Amino acid sequence: MKKIIVLLSLLHVGFVSAQYWQQAIDYKINVELDHDTAQYQGIEEIVYTNNSPETLKKVFFHQYFNAFRPGSEMAIRLKNGADKNGRFKVDIDSLSPEQQGYLKVYGLTQDGVLLSTIDSETILEVPLATPLNPGDSTVFKLYFEGQVPDVIRRAGKNSKEGVAFSMAQWYPKMAEYDREGWNADPYTGREFHGVWGDFDVKITLDKNFTVAASGYLQNADDIGKGYSERKNPKAKKGKVTWHFVAPMVHDFTWAADQDYIHDTYPGPNDVNLHFFYKNNPEIIENWKKLQPYTAEMMTYFNETIGEYPYKQYSVVQGGDGGMEYAMLTLITGERKFNSLFGVTAHELAHSWFQHILATNETKHEWMDEGFTSFISSLASDKILARNSEFPLEGSYRGYFGLANAGIEMPMATNANRYNHNAAYERAAYSKGAVFLGQLGYIIGKDKLFETLQTYYDEWKFKHPLPNDLRRIAERVSGIQLQWYLTDWTQTTNKIDYEISSIEDKNGAAELVLRRKELMPMPLEVLVQYSDGLTELHYIPISLMRGEKENPYEMEWNVHKDWAWANPEYKFMLSQPKSAIETIVIDPSNLMADIDKTNNYYVRSQK
Repeated sequence: MKKIIVLLSLLHVGFVSAQYWQQAIDYKINVELDHDTAQYQGIEEIVYTNNSPETLKKVFFHQYFNAFRPGSEMAIRLKNGADKNGRFKVDIDSLSPEQQGYLKVYGLTQDGVLLSTIDSETILEVPLATPLNPGDSTVFKLYFEGQVPDVIRRAGKNSKEGVAFSMAQWYPKMAEYDREGWNADPYTGREFHGVWGDFDVKITLDKNFTVAASGYLQNADDIGKGYSERKNPKAKKGKVTWHFVAPMVHDFTWAADQDYIHDTYPGPNDVNLHFFYKNNPEIIENWKKLQPYTAEMMTYFNETIGEYPYKQYSVVQGGDGGMEYAMLTLITGERKFNSLFGVTAHELAHSWFQHILATNETKHEWMDEGFTSFISSLASDKILARNSEFPLEGSYRGYFGLANAGIEMPMATNANRYNHNAAYERAAYSKGAVFLGQLGYIIGKDKLFETLQTYYDEWKFKHPLPNDLRRIAERVSGIQLQWYLTDWTQTTNKIDYEISSIEDKNGAAELVLRRKELMPMPLEVLVQYSDGLTELHYIPISLMRGEKENPYEMEWNVHKDWAWANPEYKFMLSQPKSAIETIVIDPSNLMADIDKTNNYYVRSQK
């Protein structure tokens, strides 16, 4: 009997382990910044809850600013990559002490007990005084000090556009422990992963600065009363504290400048849109013009993915390029309008695919960057009334360049392990966007957007994995998709189909198609005859165990499945070869066939 009980207990643990869970964290942070030295000091209190089925004996913290020092792992990696990372304009090893960044943690306690820590540059390893059992919570308290680096990547001081402080990844941030284990990779300039929770942050700095931040400002009246005094050049120096609360986010970012213009604009569903930008006459017109368009973008994403759950979003000039954060984005602001619109569309879309659907960007960056590129391309095309025949052309072109460059690595590669930066960029952004474009080709456009909406509804405020999206798409479409997820994300297999031959047999033409590369795909084949007749042929593959519904207004002919093991497929047309004007494989262009020159047949005009 005892053996049976033990066995049942083990089965129960295995069942519980298989269920979804996620850790929880609440931060209280008080930080004070000296704008003259760009150094800051703070106190951080964390309530951390272990919702995993395992007992934790250690935890980890990220210390991102330690990457911005000569000799850091990031500095070394930037020098030994197979190509130059174009996002870094400064040699980290050449930074002076004033230009460098750092973050130091001291006095770390667990429930009042002082802990010994192991400092490993951007990662702080923390053995616990008391192991944290499943379901238990503990309180960490620590002191920290840091120095803001020059703007080198995303965060920093004194940007090229004159923004004083872009404070991203600035605080000791607990690493995420999830279904795949600890996520404590050293920071070498790639992406992020974080624990969901509530942030209560107080920022103290010179009263002449305006602060933009994640979350909701709690003491707006106090800040407002001191506004005229802060802007009075004769006013005495002093400091003011800005108090923000950000509920259910996995990061907290802020920016500060003495010369910000702050505008608000009404967004959909009572969301307040905030815009912070430099008082530069050359950019003000574009930033004013951007505001109603941002509201339109949010409406589009609400309708196509799901409703934005917060009541505030801020577009803030700062950092370098563009980078998404919780309830806020940092973008460079001295742009032509189309560029300003484009970067805002992309970073705003990240609110859905990264800050609400929080995939692990180190392992599955394509689910964020790629999906964001996909949806922002469609949004831009519609809102700016471009009416492009193929709004995803840029993403497909980027993927074709990667596939033909000889440097491609599987999208399942850890973001830090790509040999070529160009391979990472095109895999994450272009190939990731093509994943959704092709998924729509496989299951149908309507089913694709139903999949995205269901995915958002079921996985918001969680950390979905690729397989979670796949299973939803299968449920929505009735088509098996494991083959697609595997080939497209875990291999570098390519797609290439050709029209091999057309020969008459018994008064009609036999069309022979050939798969030249390893990745299988269902095919749509359009045939036009000289008498005006048009036929559309649909060839599923056996791996799908199902068929797409006809998305066209014209009828199509559904053929038997094409088995992957057979590289050749034959079927009869309704008329002889002499009557054929054209044949086109994939008239939609949504299939990323790497050589489209062999996808066409046109009757000779001789």
